[in-house]
Amino acid sequence: MSFARTLFVSASFVAIAACSPKDSQPTEDTTVIVAEEAEYVEQDEMEFMVPGEEREVVWDALTPEEARDKFTYSNYNDARVTHLNLDLTVDFDTKTLFGTAEINFRKRTRGTATLILDTSKLDVSKVEAFTEGQWVETDFTMGPHDPVMGSKFEVSLPDRARKIRVTYRTSPEAEGIQWLSPEQTAGKEHPFLFTQFQALNARTMVPIQDTPAVRITYDARIRTPKDLLAVMSARQDVSGDLDGDYSFKMTRPIPSYLIALAVGDIKFKKINNHIGVYAEDYILDASAEEFEDTPKMEKAIADLYGPYRWGRYDLIVLPPSFPFGGMENPRLSFMTPTLIAGDKSLTNVVAHELAHSWSGNLVTNSNWRDAWLNEGFTSYVENRTMEALYGEGRAVMERLLDKQSLMRDVEAAARPELTALKMPADLGHPDDAFSQVSYAGGMFFLKFLEERFGRDRFDEFLRAYFNEFAFKSITTEDFLTFFEDNLWADQPDAVTEAEINEWIYQPGFPDSIEKPQSEAFNKVDAQINAWMGGGDVDGLETSAWTTHEWLYFIAQLPESLTPEQMAALDERFQLSTSQNAEIANAWYLRAINAGYEPAFEPLDAFLMRVGRGKFIYRLYAALIENGRRDWAEEVYDRARPGYHPIAQRRIDDIFAQ
Repeated sequence: MSFARTLFVSASFVAIAACSPKDSQPTEDTTVIVAEEAEYVEQDEMEFMVPGEEREVVWDALTPEEARDKFTYSNYNDARVTHLNLDLTVDFDTKTLFGTAEINFRKRTRGTATLILDTSKLDVSKVEAFTEGQWVETDFTMGPHDPVMGSKFEVSLPDRARKIRVTYRTSPEAEGIQWLSPEQTAGKEHPFLFTQFQALNARTMVPIQDTPAVRITYDARIRTPKDLLAVMSARQDVSGDLDGDYSFKMTRPIPSYLIALAVGDIKFKKINNHIGVYAEDYILDASAEEFEDTPKMEKAIADLYGPYRWGRYDLIVLPPSFPFGGMENPRLSFMTPTLIAGDKSLTNVVAHELAHSWSGNLVTNSNWRDAWLNEGFTSYVENRTMEALYGEGRAVMERLLDKQSLMRDVEAAARPELTALKMPADLGHPDDAFSQVSYAGGMFFLKFLEERFGRDRFDEFLRAYFNEFAFKSITTEDFLTFFEDNLWADQPDAVTEAEINEWIYQPGFPDSIEKPQSEAFNKVDAQINAWMGGGDVDGLETSAWTTHEWLYFIAQLPESLTPEQMAALDERFQLSTSQNAEIANAWYLRAINAGYEPAFEPLDAFLMRVGRGKFIYRLYAALIENGRRDWAEEVYDRARPGYHPIAQRRIDDIFAQ
């Protein structure tokens, strides 16, 4: 079979050719990882590391030009950042962070005289290089600001310099940092800040090679007002005192988008000895109860795919303006409060963010064109986790709902190339790669492979995959080569080259995609048919329905539903005022399409208090598409100050289009 191997040989040739001149020979790039966490002792298998063990990790090879990340200015093939040491003060009055970033790097090609980093609206006052035992000022240039890429930051490197120190201040308009006033928090007494760096926003807080192709370790010292707690995606200092001076250490190499910081009136509640929840006090107990199955999720994934390799796993429930369901920052997943439904019905998002500890954080896409390697693998592991904990019925329901979302995103794609797993070379913004194509589409591709090769054999393959590429950044073609050598070669007739090509590189999805069948949803269909056939709304038996059945029910309601029928449903089930954000969002979309007026007042309140992009982007778009632009603009004018800058940009684009 020549498919994947041909791609691999081609990539290797480009890498060798790129460093063939005498002055461009790659230097060895290594770092040492030390296992520190006692939790490793509890794992059944020790193929990775035990506490106290040291292991040298070789940094990734030079990146072939065709696989280079186009969303970075950095010269990471010539000089690669290896470690970051932050010393920053949080200034809520000016809405800025200020201090220094010490940046260790290694030259990868001889003769490299500059280090090029990514920045966005950073105010740099001084740059020093450490050479021959002392810090000396060095020249730098800051390029013009691009709305997507930020600015190219070029630092002159004295001979023998292997570290620079940048003194700077962030911008109050930094897209990756949201500053909330006390009035925007639940407690109303203290301000709050949190970061969101995926995909291009680490550069808004620190000068860095802001690309998933580059993995770094980091230390940080964060100074805050003394009555606030700082937490980061790293090992915390252990004093627990609110002293306004916090230290952090991340000893595993991670891509820059996984650096994360939150500061606020935050409390902590333990779930077990290495898992817990941070949150504002008003939602802390409910969050810990909602997420109490997280240890079971960790065990389920570890049993399938090998030990959890990050030490602690905590979650933080952020204010409602957080624009995502969750963000997989290592050791500390950021979560939306819209998951706190009271019945654990939305905890698949917890399973998803935890699963990223294997797919995404441990093995990372080196280019946003390959985002399915992060999100598709994670969605697959998430679904397997839900099956292990709650049964096949729930896993099938979630896959069926995901497939509906996938087909909707395929139909709505701006162009066909955005419906292939491998995103096009002219991808305009990484945001375009984060549709259900990468998430559900990638999951269904892996489900296809599972069916063809058998679940047991496929699980064995995935376990080997996570081990092989641990703490590395890879491309689709790297995966395909490993797949060919370690799975396909053993069962050459299980799939054809044409089938793999169709799944990875062709727009849309092939007929071989799974067609999930849910017995629970079949019963929902029967009830809908009985009601629409002349039955009474009181005849709908919903007492045992889960959130999934409600979402399916609302999605399957016919477009011909009359306002009277909408009102009957709303009166019986209080859908317009549902406290389950998923159900409320699905109902509002139907209400907008149907022009059901009683839903608009609670919709207004929903848009004012919820900043999760999954909900608000579609709601604003639906309002515009259904002739409610003026109403939507009036609501958005009031709601916009409370939305995250990322959400503001996305909704501004929706109105502009």
